[in-house]
Amino acid sequence: MTPPVLLYGHPPPALFREPEGALQTSPLAPEGLDLCETTEGTFASALILAPPGRLEREWVLARTLQLLPAGAPLIALAPNDRGGPRIAPALRAFGCEVTDEPRRRHRICRALRPVHPVGLEAALEAGGLRLDPRLGLWTQPGVFSWDRLDPGTALLLGVAPAFRGRGADFGCGIGVLALHALESPAVASIALWDLDRRAIACARRNIADTRASFQHGDVRRMVQAGGDLDFVLMNPPFHDGGREDRALGAAFISAAARRLRPGGVCWLTANRHLPYEAPLAEAFSRVHLRAERDGFKVYEAIR
Repeated sequence: MTPPVLLYGHPPPALFREPEGALQTSPLAPEGLDLCETTEGTFASALILAPPGRLEREWVLARTLQLLPAGAPLIALAPNDRGGPRIAPALRAFGCEVTDEPRRRHRICRALRPVHPVGLEAALEAGGLRLDPRLGLWTQPGVFSWDRLDPGTALLLGVAPAFRGRGADFGCGIGVLALHALESPAVASIALWDLDRRAIACARRNIADTRASFQHGDVRRMVQAGGDLDFVLMNPPFHDGGREDRALGAAFISAAARRLRPGGVCWLTANRHLPYEAPLAEAFSRVHLRAERDGFKVYEAIR
């Protein structure tokens, strides 16, 4: 059986149709691949949409090279304004011979995995899981607000009450909001949801409370067991593939409304410019603006 192609970051499928790509002959790896847990030698080639941040980008490229056999083809690309020109230097620093193809808005780099790549361990350490002394929490480059407390989250923490009953944290990141909720002994349970496996791994390390459970998955596709929650916390994402997508927040709001019991409450923080007032008013019976400062806002919405 032909080994699958390692895909990372949802690269454009048009690359599979390029005659010189030689990737279209292999099956794709399963969706939701965890680079940390994947066994070396599993793949015959790789197609990577490289992340914009340097530490995360170099970690992904280094881990990909670690997983490929010698001589395996690697294609990595990124928009010009999101780190594209930095891919080729990173791959060359790992010992790869690179073909760097400028496109209108992207850079596409092609390389073969060298027999003896260099510098992988340093890149993996720099971009890996670590305990941040300032946050006092486990985190990893590339996870949302990985090296600082997000101002919107801080604003919500300043006005949120003590919670009680059963709750959820949608898009939990490294677990900051859930940690606040669990300070209340009246909280029976809280489920932390995030699409980023690294975020869930960090949250597991940061929260030892047995009342917490962890779900790697897309909030928009969660199984709807309606009316079983007393509260939902969220700082919803509004970017998808580097582009602003306001529908993401609206989908999170809809999911919260479906999961909350009558009288249940959703606490949401967001950038001030995001137009969540309409979906909140449509999904909830009462909506209150509880704080607005420094470009962020916090809403309490009651089912």
